[in-house]
Amino acid sequence: MEFPGLNAYLLTPLRDGRPDPGALERLAGRAVHAGVDAVAVLGSTGVGAYLGRADRAETVRRAVAAAGPVPVLAGVSALRTEDAVRHAEDAAAAGAAGLLLSAMTYQPLTEDEVVGLFADVGAATGLPVVLYDNPTTTHVAMTERMYTRVAAAAPVRDVKIPGRSEDDEAATRARVGRIRAALPPGTGVGISGDAVATAGLLAGCDAWHSVLGGTLPRTAASLTRDAAAADEALRDRARDATARLEPLWAMMRAHGSLRVMAAVAAHLGLADVDCLPRPLRPLAAGERGRCAAIVTELGLD
Repeated sequence: MEFPGLNAYLLTPLRDGRPDPGALERLAGRAVHAGVDAVAVLGSTGVGAYLGRADRAETVRRAVAAAGPVPVLAGVSALRTEDAVRHAEDAAAAGAAGLLLSAMTYQPLTEDEVVGLFADVGAATGLPVVLYDNPTTTHVAMTERMYTRVAAAAPVRDVKIPGRSEDDEAATRARVGRIRAALPPGTGVGISGDAVATAGLLAGCDAWHSVLGGTLPRTAASLTRDAAAADEALRDRARDATARLEPLWAMMRAHGSLRVMAAVAAHLGLADVDCLPRPLRPLAAGERGRCAAIVTELGLD
């Protein structure tokens, strides 16, 4: 396990179609000041798949500089293995502490092809790899058998698993136990899917890979601390906080977490309203207003 705790996934805000360095630095600074355990760039929230090699490398360099002592995870996923290898090499040169890697596909991938991708990228640098399982975005569904094979072929130190809205805490705990049994001892298991992340933390996940943490880091950090506590009163407070955030979760379900967090960042003056790469577009004015109202009414930060 290399990256326990709150892993804050930053937007990569654009201005005039190029990464906006000031916006990225503001987001990274907020996350560090809030006490996050790691900063992640160029994941699905960080629109890495939409950026060219030079912009991706520069984004990692700026994030590392802004994060100071806080480790930076760099997304290196690409359709072609050779591109993912180049991104990994660039991230290592820029000072990243670890690599976020998912299997992305246009043509369906076989299990052997997924394992080969991780083996090739893992061999390119000496950095630890976070196996980034994000089937909603990548359309590659990982199985426990695939976790086992990938972890045997690459320097995987942590696995980011997608949360399931249909699972309660007991079902999540059982699932996390099965995944741990499929991995080498000491491999971290982190949860994603902000609306269900509390269940994962309460079930014993080591990390929260959080979209919320990249834009509203104090809110996410408080929730993470309570959910990871031994005190049942604090754990209940985490459950209550998650339920209180339902208006925000509902916006994410309706419009996608990326667009919602971009709207929140714009409301807070952290990024331009139109900060997403085309063909993505910002939420309509009414929806942005709803996001702003939720942040204000709930006192999120």
